[in-house]
Amino acid sequence: MLWTLEQFTVELGWDFYLPLIGFFVLIALGVPIWACIGVASIGILYMSQALPVGVVGETLFGGIDHFALTAVPLFILTGDVLVRTGLSRKFLDVADALTCWARGGFGSATVLVCGMFSAISGSDAAGAAAVGRMTIDRLVESGYARPYACALVAAGACTGILIPPSIAYIVIGLVLGISASTLFKAAIIPGLLILGSILVTNIIVSRKMAKAEGQLMSFGEWAANLGRVLAKGWYAFMIPGIIFYGIFSGRLTPTEAGAAAVTVTIAMGFLLGTLKISDFPSMMISSAKVNGVILPIVAFSLPLSQAMAIIGVPQGFVYAMTTVSENPAIIILLMIGILIVAGCVMETTPNIVILAPLMFPLAQEIGMNDVQFCIMMITTLGVGFITPPLGLNLFVVSGLTGESILKIAYRAIPFMVLMLIVVLMIAFIPAISTTFLPPLMR
Repeated sequence: MLWTLEQFTVELGWDFYLPLIGFFVLIALGVPIWACIGVASIGILYMSQALPVGVVGETLFGGIDHFALTAVPLFILTGDVLVRTGLSRKFLDVADALTCWARGGFGSATVLVCGMFSAISGSDAAGAAAVGRMTIDRLVESGYARPYACALVAAGACTGILIPPSIAYIVIGLVLGISASTLFKAAIIPGLLILGSILVTNIIVSRKMAKAEGQLMSFGEWAANLGRVLAKGWYAFMIPGIIFYGIFSGRLTPTEAGAAAVTVTIAMGFLLGTLKISDFPSMMISSAKVNGVILPIVAFSLPLSQAMAIIGVPQGFVYAMTTVSENPAIIILLMIGILIVAGCVMETTPNIVILAPLMFPLAQEIGMNDVQFCIMMITTLGVGFITPPLGLNLFVVSGLTGESILKIAYRAIPFMVLMLIVVLMIAFIPAISTTFLPPLMR
């Protein structure tokens, strides 16, 4: 079915709009997002008769019965074990030793440790909480204003879904049928560009903060200090090394790399004496809470995607958007605008499972590379983590410090601007997200 923009807004009828209205009403009432999606899915199926409601149960369990999804709890648990064993502090020590000579050195170290933590846990909220506890007070002591210190941690933690391995890439790969390993490889350069944009922003802002200066030292002193720190904590880098080598060499799938990482992390904890058997219940409960948010969203979104596909919503969305403009550049900017708005009011996983099936055909229609679209979508949603009113990382660091969300959001604006520049680069320069792909997959 092909619709104009006006027809797209009216032809779906109440079979679609009543469940959609119910979805937003439930969100406003504070109902968990997975339940909101479930009610909307069943409502559309029942009212449109697109599929028998009786197949919902089978679809739910069949949809999450994927080997790739096993990587999600494994990476989350790895992050929890890192924090519990104190290994995450080794990353901070090394990052501090790397940047201590520069102006605003500890701010740059904070950004680097966010990237290091992201390369293991794949979760932005976990990174914001873990890194925030370690760094915000020290940032304030270094001369940073507390709202800015919070904004810096919130921005740095955005790399949690941008630097592989990332839970977001696993989910979007499952939804669109693209290999998570392929997306991990494609995300290397974009993730580093986002990390670099946050570093550059911090260096520029640090010039206005008199106390936020580096330590004066010669190259020899810096190298000796870095050597001492690495000698004390080199073993912590075995964990990201296993993940990256295993996935990018093709020897391990993301799930196998996650299993190897969590095993090695637990073994290190026991060898160092920082992990006990009594720690496992709390770690498992913490990881289970995060998984209990992600997987039900994926499960309940699958019947919703099927119903929308049967009644022609993706096709209608493509045709409606192309009637607005046939210029691919304009369409890309429209998609980015929609994703930014969606990212600042809803978490990544529901945005992926709802919007990816709608926008993916549109991206194909204008000739965008499949992998490039996935990287652009995840990166744009990542900007939403520091975008008011509901930027997730803003709430995390505000909860840690008691600082006003509005003050933190204001200080986060420079980070948002440079991150959006990177998003535009990814959207209009395909090579950024396809350079590491094998020739047959470009």
